[in-house]
Amino acid sequence: MKIFDLQGKVAIVTGSSRGIGKSIAEQLARAGASVMVSSRKRDAAEAVAEALRGEGLSALAIAANISRLDDVDALVATTRKEFGPIDILVCNAASNPYYGPTTGLTDEVFAKVMHNNVLSAIWLCNRVRPDMAAKRDGAIVLVSSIGGLHGSAVIGAYNLSKAADMQLARNLAVEFGPDNIRVNCIAPGVVRTDFARAIHEDPAVRVMVESELPLRRIGEPDDIGGIAVMLASRAGAYITGQAIVVDGGARIR
Repeated sequence: MKIFDLQGKVAIVTGSSRGIGKSIAEQLARAGASVMVSSRKRDAAEAVAEALRGEGLSALAIAANISRLDDVDALVATTRKEFGPIDILVCNAASNPYYGPTTGLTDEVFAKVMHNNVLSAIWLCNRVRPDMAAKRDGAIVLVSSIGGLHGSAVIGAYNLSKAADMQLARNLAVEFGPDNIRVNCIAPGVVRTDFARAIHEDPAVRVMVESELPLRRIGEPDDIGGIAVMLASRAGAYITGQAIVVDGGARIR
């Protein structure tokens, strides 16, 4: 058996119509998995799935807002109906509706951040667990951020939620481990996505950021996609409860 082979596996990737989620969906499919691409916008998700099918790969699309329990239930049920029991879950979809100090953070916005970035992951993890437990094999990947490892006066609420995702992975790794279900986080640094547009689209800011990175470049979505394949495959069979930092060396400085 090839150590990175995902033939016969079924995967859900949330927020996978662009950026990091898109790369993860693409790399899982290219490793052999049948992938359900999900996004709030059906057309955007379908474009990714159609492109993968054009490569001869197995992919379908669904519109799903992970903040809505009915949508989460439909995402899981549709994936089972179309592909079979779920082997891999990647919780990538997240939101950050507030920039500024905690003193200006309203209760409503804080609740939204934690709901979308943490509670939705709990919903999904609990719903795919039975499939994985029945097979005594499964992999869950929560896409966190290095923001969960440091403070911020600008995106503090987002960082709080990403630190919570890391603890969620540790908790679920303990709970799900007896059924051979592995739960891990990927914690990206600055990656060329819409979220980091203020950095990579401003040449002066980008040069400043890259000059501080040991690898002297910001990340690309495909720098993250392969990590998800590793965690989902036999290559990651003895890794659980971890937050794998993928940041070009930013945290070691």
